[in-house]
Amino acid sequence: MTKTVAVILSGCGVYDGAEIHESVLTLLRLDQRGAVVKCFAPNIPQHHVINHLTGEEMPESRNVLVESARIARGAIEDLREADVTEFDALIIPGGSGAAKNLSNFSTQGAGCKVQAEVLAMAEAFAAAGKPIGLICVSPALAAKIYGPGVTCTIGNDADTAAAINRMGGTHQECEVTEIVEDKDRKLVSTPAYMVATSIGEAASGINKLVDRVLELVQENDDRLAD
Repeated sequence: MTKTVAVILSGCGVYDGAEIHESVLTLLRLDQRGAVVKCFAPNIPQHHVINHLTGEEMPESRNVLVESARIARGAIEDLREADVTEFDALIIPGGSGAAKNLSNFSTQGAGCKVQAEVLAMAEAFAAAGKPIGLICVSPALAAKIYGPGVTCTIGNDADTAAAINRMGGTHQECEVTEIVEDKDRKLVSTPAYMVATSIGEAASGINKLVDRVLELVQENDDRLAD
């Protein structure tokens, strides 16, 4: 059966939104594997806007949903419209938007909160035993979604790993080409550009993550069929 996957985007651009390479690689691999994909984003203002040429903050406001539509070529919906029962799995690419728009991890660290609609959707997937894939910095949200004891990776950044551990998660170091799986929770994570120095390196781990998420969906289907 065709697998249906929800992807949450957090804007458009590594410094203030979804990491574009990670997002496109995720969507590409899902398409190559024959999955049906629907993109979502919260309809909220961005934390701030960064000039990606200079790295400086810009004196303007942008909307996370509107900016995310750039990556999705307009085929995206307000996260409030998402129905978890329509999907087999959830994947959240990284980029600073995961830490600035989908949460306030960038400023609050271990004391962060996840944006309400993002948290509600992710918790619903977790409660239903549906696989979730978290990429780059987005695994920093894992303990807020699953609670204490969840295992995940952001690669080897000491400060981010320490924050995950303070939130009650268990951080596991990981090479860019690999994934970390919390088998009990059906959570898969990979470092991508937390470690990657090229798009090819990022792709190696993201492809493995997408493949494993889809394998977990199949395992769920097989159990239901027994």
